[in-house]
Amino acid sequence: MSGSRAAIRYAKAVLSLATDQKSTEAVNSDMKSITKAIAESEDLNQMLQSPVVRSSDKKAVLTAVFNDANVATTNLIDTLIANKRLPLLNSVASSYLELYNQLIESQVASVTTAVPLTDDLKAKVIAKVKELTGKEAEVKNIIDESILGGFILRVGDIQYNASISNKLDKLKREFTLN
Repeated sequence: MSGSRAAIRYAKAVLSLATDQKSTEAVNSDMKSITKAIAESEDLNQMLQSPVVRSSDKKAVLTAVFNDANVATTNLIDTLIANKRLPLLNSVASSYLELYNQLIESQVASVTTAVPLTDDLKAKVIAKVKELTGKEAEVKNIIDESILGGFILRVGDIQYNASISNKLDKLKREFTLN
């Protein structure tokens, strides 16, 4: 819990600095790159979490991987290293993305489907989310073949489950109750 609070504090500080420097979009792009790189590379994630790897080595790797990062992002990495909080980098980046979306009054709509969304369906999801919440949304498509068909839409605290597996589960419960 304290780790997530610390991540939020660092993210707020970076957002404040980026706002002052008018570089919120550039830092947002950096944070997306960081979360994507850590999610795609188990080695990078393990290196960041490892207490055995020296901070100087971690900094060298991060500098090489994110060599075109904004000054605010580079300062964040330096601060996390100095405070021995580098394992929080992914959480800080995720928190920054959420705070940035709140700042620009946008949100992320997670759509879980059995197959990838087409551009037409993605546009319909964005329109529906805007209708429901009154805010713009970025669609994140999660592919989960276990739902068989349909979709599960999550926006903030709202979840709408229209998956085939959910309907089959409801039918199963109905038949077992009778």
